[in-house]
Amino acid sequence: MTRPLTGQRILTFVGDVYEDLELWYPKLRLIEAGAEVVIAGPEAGVTYAGKNGYPCRSDIAIADAAADDYDGLVVPGGFMPDKLRRDERVLQLVRDFDAAGKLVAAICHGGWIPISAGVYRGVRVTGSPGIKDDLVNAGALWSDEPVVVDRHFVSSRRPDDLPEFCRGVLRVLAGAAADAS
Repeated sequence: MTRPLTGQRILTFVGDVYEDLELWYPKLRLIEAGAEVVIAGPEAGVTYAGKNGYPCRSDIAIADAAADDYDGLVVPGGFMPDKLRRDERVLQLVRDFDAAGKLVAAICHGGWIPISAGVYRGVRVTGSPGIKDDLVNAGALWSDEPVVVDRHFVSSRRPDDLPEFCRGVLRVLAGAAADAS
């Protein structure tokens, strides 16, 4: 079995009422591909409950994360993004990933975080139909597709799109790894 992401580190956000599948499916798929996945929450070592009750323990506090230490960022949806996007440290992390040309992947309502970080202007994206107006008002170029990849940005609409979302994430990360060699 090939593990094309061996040596890469990926940051993922967690917080109360995250969308369970949108965190766990990418996390496990990235680990399967060889990446190390680090879960950052408002506090380190805290167990957060997903929308459907599945627990996830944070590895580190968001305040202790730095984009320089990671190859990409995955932002799950649920109600969590609406709260986390009010944290300037979260927004600065997203800006730092974008400025470095590193993966910024968001699914469903996860798009709220890049919106608030101001990094979607002129970027082709998709997301939950419930945040379509937010995406458009932020200057994003909306497309109703299972996955949209625009440079280092990957976005998807809902849990049913997770297979396509993960393929897009893996494609961007594998491309970044090839560019580094």
